[in-house]
Amino acid sequence: MLSALLSLSWEPEIRGWIIVVISVGALMGSTYLLVGTNVGARLGFMISIAALAGWMMSMCVIWAIYGIGLKGPMPTWTPAGPITIVRDGAQLNVANVVDAPIDIKGLEPEAAAKKVSDTLVAGGWAILAESDPGRGQAVASADEIIQVEAKEFVAGEYQAVNVYDKGGERYPKIGNSLDFLAFKHKPHYAVVEVAPLVMQRSEPGRAPARAQIDTTQPHRYVVMIRDLGARRRPAFLIGSGSALIFFLMCWLLHRRETYLRKNLALKA
Repeated sequence: MLSALLSLSWEPEIRGWIIVVISVGALMGSTYLLVGTNVGARLGFMISIAALAGWMMSMCVIWAIYGIGLKGPMPTWTPAGPITIVRDGAQLNVANVVDAPIDIKGLEPEAAAKKVSDTLVAGGWAILAESDPGRGQAVASADEIIQVEAKEFVAGEYQAVNVYDKGGERYPKIGNSLDFLAFKHKPHYAVVEVAPLVMQRSEPGRAPARAQIDTTQPHRYVVMIRDLGARRRPAFLIGSGSALIFFLMCWLLHRRETYLRKNLALKA
């Protein structure tokens, strides 16, 4: 007995399973016990299962509407193909960011970056403000791509200059503004412009020097596409299964009641 208690203390997954089993048994088992003692074991089981499935169906409807409860993969930015990190602004057309190559031949890196920025804005890309939450999400995803996946830079060697955003509109719409039935989305893209920084010498006891952009190196462009995820998928799947069980149990109860009335009428 002591070893069993110690295993429950040191193995939290075992304790979790036991708690779930006891909770489920106490919740549904006690309900079934009360109903079964009044209407019989078989009929009580059908009523209990129908009630449980109906409650789960209602709960999943609320989960799906508000996006709460059991959630699936959340929306995130993922690397876009065919090229994710464009190291030369003139080659943004290869990554399908612009339609034609950008002529920046002979320009200094800073002037080239300015021309690329103007070209993107003219092509329908919007520059996100620093206060926009979408900018922070895009920069965080670009940091992971640059530092972890591509290992282009490490933290402190670069700075996000601009974030360009395009697409993501919802459709179909009623008129121009009513989007209650807009359940489809156009592809949503983001381009994070990254500038290398000048390496600063750190001295003990002194505050770190302010970051300075290295004007001798070209800017990099991280191209990403928005993955909408499947936040409400578990709610839809569980709700659909619960609805199927609920209506099946209701049909079986209705059929049983029909047979019972016919048998009682024959006896009379």
